[in-house]
Amino acid sequence: MAGTDIRIDALLPAEMAAKAEQIGVTRAGIDNLSLFVLALLAGAFVALGGLFFTTTIAGASATMPFGMMRVVGGVVFSLGLVLAICGGAALFTGDNLIVMAWASGKVSTASMLRTWMVVYAGNFVGAVATAVMVYLSGQYTFGGGAVGASALAIADGKLGFTFLQAVCLGILCNALVCLAVWLTYSTRTSDGKVIVVLLPIGAFVTAGFEHCVANMYFFPLALLIKSSAGDTFWKAIGKTPEDYPMLTWDAFLTGNLVPVTLGNIVGGSVLVGAVYWFLYLRRSAHAVPASAAQDE
Repeated sequence: MAGTDIRIDALLPAEMAAKAEQIGVTRAGIDNLSLFVLALLAGAFVALGGLFFTTTIAGASATMPFGMMRVVGGVVFSLGLVLAICGGAALFTGDNLIVMAWASGKVSTASMLRTWMVVYAGNFVGAVATAVMVYLSGQYTFGGGAVGASALAIADGKLGFTFLQAVCLGILCNALVCLAVWLTYSTRTSDGKVIVVLLPIGAFVTAGFEHCVANMYFFPLALLIKSSAGDTFWKAIGKTPEDYPMLTWDAFLTGNLVPVTLGNIVGGSVLVGAVYWFLYLRRSAHAVPASAAQDE
């Protein structure tokens, strides 16, 4: 149409920041029940990414170098965030970016914390429910028990961190997750969103960083296998439940989930959300103008 400015290029960072702020306002305005259901979906979506990851790397250590195995696993794990972003869901780690709307005074502290708590609870229920369904399906017995052995090894390997290590691994993880979410704000198509998600998510999984919602799936599945799998499974993998003494609900909740969640909050809300708010949204003459984000 004559005189109409049609723009098809990606949004610039300053525009992305304004979009992130508006998304935060919208998210914080959703009623508790709707928000909880959106969070249930995201918990299940991340769990499906975890399922894809667990199955993909099952038995791979015998045939693939460690790094390459993790790269492949990281790419397939990206399914979780792709589903959450493109399918529409509320993921606690990504919703740490609500801090941008809070810092601008457009979302109250109480509203932000209420949103985080409802989303966290929904993610937990969705991820655990998916773990229960996967266990009841017997999928962990596939590959001669290789999938279940992989699930046990993943969860057991996450219990060797100190509290500080777990916090730092959580910080690094959610910095990458929120950068992936941040990049989706620049895109205008679903395929663009998929593309920009792959590398940041693949990087955090490859590096072995810790994601609280993913662990809401990995640990319950492994704990169900440890407590309830039959003798046939244990004989198939050449292990017994006693080979996993550290794998308990208490160790999961206090030794992993708490420090990882704290780290995720810092990584997402401070290292990404607060930094980009400072650069593009603070009410100051020193804020970076939109034009500065363009390539020369």
